[in-house]
Amino acid sequence: MVVTVDRIAQWKQTGKPVQPLAVLTAWDVISGQIVDQAGADIVLVGDSLAMVALGYDTTLPLSLEEMLICAKAVRRGVKKALLVVDLPFLSYQPSRVEAIHAAGRVLKETGAQAVKLEGGHGAVVERVQDLVQWGIPVMGHVGLTPQSVNQLGGFRQQGQSAAAADRILTEAQALEQAGAFAIVLEHIPAELAGTITKALKIPTIGIGAGIHCDGQVLVTADVLGLSVWQPPFAKVYAQLRQQAIAAAQQFCGEVRAGQFPN
Repeated sequence: MVVTVDRIAQWKQTGKPVQPLAVLTAWDVISGQIVDQAGADIVLVGDSLAMVALGYDTTLPLSLEEMLICAKAVRRGVKKALLVVDLPFLSYQPSRVEAIHAAGRVLKETGAQAVKLEGGHGAVVERVQDLVQWGIPVMGHVGLTPQSVNQLGGFRQQGQSAAAADRILTEAQALEQAGAFAIVLEHIPAELAGTITKALKIPTIGIGAGIHCDGQVLVTADVLGLSVWQPPFAKVYAQLRQQAIAAAQQFCGEVRAGQFPN
C-alpha cells in the first residue's frame, strides 16, 4: 500500500489501536530502495545527509541545490513510502516568498509529497501556514533542531526545565494549528514527549524522545553502522562499515597478490 499525507494525518484519529509509524532517512537511490523495501512508512530525506553523505560538520552548509539532487535520487528508489524532504537552513527562514519557492521546487522537481521545517516560533509557524495554504504538506520539528545548533550550544537534550518544556509544547501546538500533518520530537525527555503526543491530534515522531511518541525515526546510516559516530539515542542494528572496509581490503589484497581477476 502506498503511504500518503492524508493517511498519515488521519492515522491517529481512527480511534483504533494502530502500530507506531516507522521512519528512516535516505540520501541516494540505494538507501532509498533499502528503507522502502524494508517497509518504512515514511522516508525522510533529512538534512542529516549534509554530514552522512557530503561530509559537512553540521547541517548548516547544505544548499537547496544539493538537497534537490539527493532527493531526486531517493525518489527513484522509493515506491511505497511517503517521501518527505527537509528544507535546508536559510531556504525558508528569510521570507514567505523564498519559503514557498523552495518548498515548491522540492515538490515539483523531486516528486516528494511533503517538506519538513525546523522550529515552532512565530516566523516558522507563518511559513507553515503559507505552505499549507499553497497546497504543500508540512511536517514540523521541535526540540533539538540541528539547524539552530549554534544557538542551542550543541546537540544537547532540550526541554529539561519546566519553562523549556512549556515552550516546546506550545511550539508543537502552534505547528498543529498552522496545518502541519505530523511533528518530529527530537532529543527531549520522554515524559515531555508523552505530554505533547497526548495533546496533539496529529502524529508525533520521536528521535531520542522515548517510547510515548506515535512513531520513531533514526538516521539510516546509524542504524546500519555506517556512521563513524552515532548519537546516544541511536541503535546500531548492523556493522556494515566494518564489513565494507573488510571487503574492500580483501579486494585490494587479491589484486596486489594477483588473485583477482582469476
